[in-house]
Amino acid sequence: MSTRVISRPETFATAMWILFGLVAVAGSGDAETPSPARPNVLLIMADDLGFSDLGCYGGEIATPQLDRLAEQGLRFTQFYNTGRCWPTRGALLTGYYPHSIRRDRVPGVRGGAQGERPAWAPLLCRPLSEAGYRNYHSGKWHLDGMPIASGFDRSYYLRDQHRFFNPTLHWKDDVQLPAVEPESGFYGTIALADHVLECLQEHAREYADRPFFHYLAFAAPHFPLHALPEDIDRYLGTYTGGWELIRQSRHQRLRSLGLVNAPLSEMMRDVGPPYDFPDALQTLGPGEVNRPLPWSELTGQQREFQATKMAIHAAMIDRMDREIGRVLEQVRAMGAWDNTLVLFLSDNGGSAEIMVRGDGHDRDAAMGSWRSHLCLGPGWSTVSNTPFRYHKTWVHEGGTATPLIVHWPAGIQSQGELRTTVSHVIDIWPTILELASAETQSAPTAPPRPGQSLVPAFARDVTTERTLWFEHEGNRALRQGDWKISAAGPEGEWELYQLETDRSETENVAARHPDKLQALSTAWQQIMDEHVRVATQQER
Repeated sequence: MSTRVISRPETFATAMWILFGLVAVAGSGDAETPSPARPNVLLIMADDLGFSDLGCYGGEIATPQLDRLAEQGLRFTQFYNTGRCWPTRGALLTGYYPHSIRRDRVPGVRGGAQGERPAWAPLLCRPLSEAGYRNYHSGKWHLDGMPIASGFDRSYYLRDQHRFFNPTLHWKDDVQLPAVEPESGFYGTIALADHVLECLQEHAREYADRPFFHYLAFAAPHFPLHALPEDIDRYLGTYTGGWELIRQSRHQRLRSLGLVNAPLSEMMRDVGPPYDFPDALQTLGPGEVNRPLPWSELTGQQREFQATKMAIHAAMIDRMDREIGRVLEQVRAMGAWDNTLVLFLSDNGGSAEIMVRGDGHDRDAAMGSWRSHLCLGPGWSTVSNTPFRYHKTWVHEGGTATPLIVHWPAGIQSQGELRTTVSHVIDIWPTILELASAETQSAPTAPPRPGQSLVPAFARDVTTERTLWFEHEGNRALRQGDWKISAAGPEGEWELYQLETDRSETENVAARHPDKLQALSTAWQQIMDEHVRVATQQER
């Protein structure tokens, strides 16, 4: 990996970006060099999947396709997202923290879910297209603009996040499609895999001389909990023992697999959904609870309702894995298996949200059907994020830690190994562009991208004093080396954790290390100030 050297930085801002983003990898020169052939890239993102939901990350859910990729490739144990769906997608496809590109909010600047990227922050498909790649998109978007207009060659954009069985908002190649009727046989997860197969089969017929980049963004297992009856049936009865029991089992498997050496954090009994919708609880009925209460204190009706919800969540992940299997089989069939880089990750941790949207919730309908609208909630979200604390939208480990599976037979010699390299979704951009031999001509006003290539970590573990920055809706964090500060909410006080021994953030050591706390909180504010500076310039 090349290291950028800038002498006599002309501005404080430039120095800050270098200090907190571009970290040289010590000793990377003796790393094994991947195959020089430019790989195809299959980038797969799940939605609201927790750190321990996959079998190869300690879960009890059957994910044999992803488990096989992990056995034949790499699993990263300290890879991060931004804690929320649209900021992660902006960071993933531009290589910038979302706050600098108006895809998350900073003080005094328009931004957030409806924020528009500046022209100097194109999506990854643009430089890949210039390097000769064909670019495909299937699934969720949650970015500004439209996929084809943003540089993809083909797209199936499934915008309707409220309906897995009967979406009303979806586009093919930026042309809106008719609404899907209920009970038509449509299921979103399968439809996305169908589109991938359509694109790759066309690619094999017409563009076999060019590499491809396919961005497959599943909506599963995001709420509403909608799943096929046969998939749900496989998990009915699995979760009747309760969330404490399943969480303890996952933690034991995580430790035995070597994925974490952290203690199991306490269930945060007083932390519920990040947004309060009391009317939803009335609609959902007496089976729903909005706190992770002790399982033994739930009524029989509540235990049955909650266990069924988790069975549906598992069914959604199981089906996603099956559809990934169909995609992988197509890659094999077109002779592209050995030189296709597959990356799998999640946009944030498991979700504690409880709400009712879309077609509403019919209490008399079968749970998981199109007439129901269920959410995972904080009890099972805590399980999903085992062994960590908090959930999606928070930036403690439970909200931001994601699995990352990397598989590339022609370029990765190691099989079944773990990587403790500290890394982030902003690193996907430089990783793919390095392997694609692609470059971006940055506009003079564009700040340098803060990520670093993961290619050295494909050969061996890479240890750096990496600094990673987090903020969403007032939740704040900064990781520097093995130290991390975290704060829950705009009024929350900074907490300090030593992640080498306490990845689960169970022991706040701020009182014992006030100088470290002050240094990290100052660094957090300096980076926020730089995001504000960059985003504010775009307003002029």
